[in-house]
Amino acid sequence: MGNVLGCVAAGLGWCCCTAVGSLISSCCGNDKNSTVPPGATSGRKRSVLLLMISIVFAMVFQYVVGPRLKPNYRNKINPVLAYLADAWIDGCEEFVDDDESSEDYDNLRQKCSGNNGVYRVAGSALLFFILTAVAACCKPTANREAWPAKYVLFLLLITGTVFIPNEPLFSSILMNIFRIGGVIFMIFNQLILLDMTFNVNESWVAKGDQAELDEGEGAGKKWFGALLATCALLYLASFVAIGLMYYFFSGCGTNTAFITITLIVGIVSTGIQLTGEEASLFASAAIFAYSTFLLYTAVSKNPNDECNPQLGEENVLGIVLGVGLTMIGVLWTGYSKTAYRAVGEEDDAVDDDESGDGGRAPNTRVTGEENYGAAEDNNEDNDDNEEGKRTFSSSWKLNVILALITCWYAMALTSWGSITDGGTVANPQVGRTSMWMIIGSQWLMVALYLWTLLAPKLFPDRDFS
Repeated sequence: MGNVLGCVAAGLGWCCCTAVGSLISSCCGNDKNSTVPPGATSGRKRSVLLLMISIVFAMVFQYVVGPRLKPNYRNKINPVLAYLADAWIDGCEEFVDDDESSEDYDNLRQKCSGNNGVYRVAGSALLFFILTAVAACCKPTANREAWPAKYVLFLLLITGTVFIPNEPLFSSILMNIFRIGGVIFMIFNQLILLDMTFNVNESWVAKGDQAELDEGEGAGKKWFGALLATCALLYLASFVAIGLMYYFFSGCGTNTAFITITLIVGIVSTGIQLTGEEASLFASAAIFAYSTFLLYTAVSKNPNDECNPQLGEENVLGIVLGVGLTMIGVLWTGYSKTAYRAVGEEDDAVDDDESGDGGRAPNTRVTGEENYGAAEDNNEDNDDNEEGKRTFSSSWKLNVILALITCWYAMALTSWGSITDGGTVANPQVGRTSMWMIIGSQWLMVALYLWTLLAPKLFPDRDFS
């Protein structure tokens, strides 16, 4: 009996080890033989996994590591802890004038140290994705190679930042870089939403049409009804949110103007869309909902306590919505089959002519032979290897998108750099600047969307497809 149980245990252990090894290999190693060229989406999922890991590290640094590095560590015998306390508290004293032992100081110090912990991890991820974008631009296969080394490099970057003082790299330079990158992502995220809504709209309409053909007239109503119900839900959520913001955030002219402009533009863009064939009602509903989210993010950063009931408190709802938006961007980047459309490609693969060798013949392709970096003519000898032939993707652009997502999540987790606790705002100038940056990006985003609706009507002779 003991031998039987031992065999069963050994078998289960072997299965578990095999499964774990397969998972680690698929995430960290190459999923193809070195003689096979990378596919169009090669490296995407590993890049997304690394971004997810960075978010986890950022939250650990924000809520665990940063708050525990207290000023009294300076008096400890351990010189490493004393140095880390100095590095993580560097620059945080300026937010209050109270004695270091006061509770107010300690709470604001924890917020400041936690925010700088996020900047450390996000800065490491930003540098990593910039380097991988440059590498993929110079060598198209770089995005699929050496992933174990890349993960080690990322962890080393994070480890190195732990010993760097907050000032001026993290709390000044990187915070402003993340602000700019976050604004760019908010504008670019419109393309992500439009691509996703287009795919869903196209898929549901196609399923409805197919149901009409297969099951008879009226069978596709469930798909069309689901599409209309989703649109109605998005519009309802937007109008309810705007109504609540009128009630809670309209105590000053600035917020009232922001809310009114968002409402008018949302109604106008929907009306324009309904009068033409451009875009879809689903797309307009998603853009309206996204504009409402940006509106809430902006008004909740207003440092005027007369029109911001959340001033001085941690904006949990804003953080949750921001992280949710991050997940949407991450999933789209890693798994969308139409992501190439948003980065300006006609296909998710790039011909060899675009990879820098303009002297090749038009019919040359990157092949799956032993030296997959070389080009061969498409002659009859290669017909048998047609399935092995692949083309390289614009993976450097996707790494740039992940860098922008990194900037966004750094701002989402830290409420755009605000240091607040218990009704106290230690740096109101940060909230004011963030408010105008967010609402400005919202205006630019809706202006671009309105242009996509109006341009075909204003210039009917031009092709905007």
